[in-house]
Amino acid sequence: MRYWLVMPAAGIGRRFGAQRPKQYAPLCGRTVIEWALAPFLDDVRCAGAVVALAAGDPYWSRIAPEGVMTTEGGAERSRSVRNGLAALAARATEADWVLVHDAARPCLARADLDRLLGELEDHPVGGLLATPAADTLKRADAAGCACETVDRRALWRALTPQMFRYGALREALDRAHEAGRGPTDEAQAIEWRGAHPQLVAGSAANLKITSAADLTIAAALLECRA
Repeated sequence: MRYWLVMPAAGIGRRFGAQRPKQYAPLCGRTVIEWALAPFLDDVRCAGAVVALAAGDPYWSRIAPEGVMTTEGGAERSRSVRNGLAALAARATEADWVLVHDAARPCLARADLDRLLGELEDHPVGGLLATPAADTLKRADAAGCACETVDRRALWRALTPQMFRYGALREALDRAHEAGRGPTDEAQAIEWRGAHPQLVAGSAANLKITSAADLTIAAALLECRA
């Protein structure tokens, strides 16, 4: 099989609280985005990669891996992903698989990537890495008080990569945007079309960097893996 990688990286990371976007934060001798790209650039099944960047991004040129395409990102994640798909229009076929991975997820394990590709290779819809909810979950009222304990048995945390056919994902995002809707991930856009993406169990270590504390955890994970 083969697949294409789309990586939205146009965010500025307001919650991260640093002078540069979190995807360019230093991490174990590289930047976060370099770690995020590495599993795909080392994979012979990856036919090509496109990264959606913020307009005027001053950091990418300093670390740009050879052969990785770029395009301008959008105001929100789904727009950046759609721009990435547009950049692949002359190369990808409707039935090609596309993997979308967060630029701020530097700890994707090769075993998880292999599991995703293996379980979804012949799937009619596609799916995503996810991990079952492990904590007790509370629903809050308007005052911020717990008013209900939510049954977690059917709840999963969505991770990335998320894997869908090029044509189906492009259409799902177009329909969502035409309706004025902004999906928070690719699976939601597919769900709005009436399809049911497969949940593929992934490691909770595939964390998303949102704070400086997450960088410390990611560094420990990468050092242990090395």
